[in-house]
Amino acid sequence: MRSEALTRPMAVAGTFYPNDPQQLNRLLDEYFGAEVEDRQDAVAIIGPHAGLVYSGPIAGSAYNSARSAIEQAERIVLIGPSHRVGFHGVALSGYRWFESPIGALEIDQEAYDILKDMPGFTVREDAHALEHGLEVHLPFIQRVAKATAKLVPLVVGQVDDDQLAAGLDAIIDETTFVIISSDLSHFHDYETARRLDAQTSQAIQEKRPDDIDGKGACGAAAIRGYLHTAASSNLGVEIVDLRNSGDTAGGKDRVVGYGAYVFR
Repeated sequence: MRSEALTRPMAVAGTFYPNDPQQLNRLLDEYFGAEVEDRQDAVAIIGPHAGLVYSGPIAGSAYNSARSAIEQAERIVLIGPSHRVGFHGVALSGYRWFESPIGALEIDQEAYDILKDMPGFTVREDAHALEHGLEVHLPFIQRVAKATAKLVPLVVGQVDDDQLAAGLDAIIDETTFVIISSDLSHFHDYETARRLDAQTSQAIQEKRPDDIDGKGACGAAAIRGYLHTAASSNLGVEIVDLRNSGDTAGGKDRVVGYGAYVFR
């Protein structure tokens, strides 16, 4: 039975996404309605984490691109950057459940037990407490994943790419699906953002981690770490969707970029 005391409280429900389950499900219906090829052999995606009115359609594209694979996963690794707390390493959570307005996901303690003894990984609840970068993905995961799937939430600070890649390699098997949470460029005009985001997308597609930094993607460290794993596994990367907030909501004078990518 789930204990409320061991469940991470929602930090951005009602701001980044609706706190009302019916309203949230209506939005998810819309975002999952996009016609995107379902790659059944997918093993990972990258998707954005802004307020759903801005990034929801692109996140929906990412999840639709790997829907069948996510449905089959027993372990879901969710990796994203720390927006509020500066620290070195990768933060595990002390909670046993992460919740959204439409339910809760159980933390995979077996994976955490492996990671907590590896260099660079530590339990830091402050890094998870107010972090939106993972939380906004939870409703998308819950819409697709099986009820028994377990979550491995990882908030990434300043970390050596090889340390993150080693941790991922230690917990990824044939039943694991990886989700990397990242937006792209921030607060440029529309055309500048399109140019910069195209450059970052090319670096992701060509698996060039050294050419990805925080100016091009706020989740650069998480992306770089997984690109090392993807390269060693000889995975390909496809661009599924590439837009910005000027395409979805808001003006075009100061936009944030969003990309959806699938690894297979």
